[in-house]
Amino acid sequence: MSEEEASSPLSFSADELKQGERWFRQDCVFVAGAATTSRIPEPDLPEIAFAGRSNVGKSSLINALTFRKGLARASNTPGRTQQIKFFNLGGQMNLVDLTCYGYAVDSKSKVQEWGQMITDYLRTRETLKCVVVLVDSRHGLKPTDHQIMQMLDSFEVPFVVVMTKGDKLNRYALADVHKAVGEGISVYPSAFDQVFPTSAEKQHGMPELRAFLSGL
Repeated sequence: MSEEEASSPLSFSADELKQGERWFRQDCVFVAGAATTSRIPEPDLPEIAFAGRSNVGKSSLINALTFRKGLARASNTPGRTQQIKFFNLGGQMNLVDLTCYGYAVDSKSKVQEWGQMITDYLRTRETLKCVVVLVDSRHGLKPTDHQIMQMLDSFEVPFVVVMTKGDKLNRYALADVHKAVGEGISVYPSAFDQVFPTSAEKQHGMPELRAFLSGL
């Protein structure tokens, strides 16, 4: 493995990796986009939600996980996408793309309304099994990341941290950030112990993440 490649110390059996691939190769289709709480679909399937700062690579990660190029799409203007998007995976699970946090471009009242919708979803969604919190490997944990983690912790919502864009660092720098992120989330009881270094562009860490999520 070259220095530019992202590596993961997480261990999964061959069967677990195959199960993860089979799970995420199922048909995955967009089913709804909610801009207000009233438009959020009724809870009917287990859900895994994805959250992160603007430009963290959330859409790229969802596309890489599901072996698709254009399933989730990022806005041309960071922070403009203000919908909770629901994707049905094989009729067995919903993948939920939450809006980016820590970036506001609209009016204060609109931002407050949007924040309340996200809060309502996270606090009350009975079918929500886990939130994937994305962290840019180049920047590590930021105050906004801790804010969302504190919120998830207060709602007792399990979450796992995924480091994105791991191919942008050499393996030594990536290992340092990985260690720092692991130490940073250790204060949150709702956090899974695992931290996943990934690269959506090069598929590094994706088999392990698929295995973990399918195991939920």
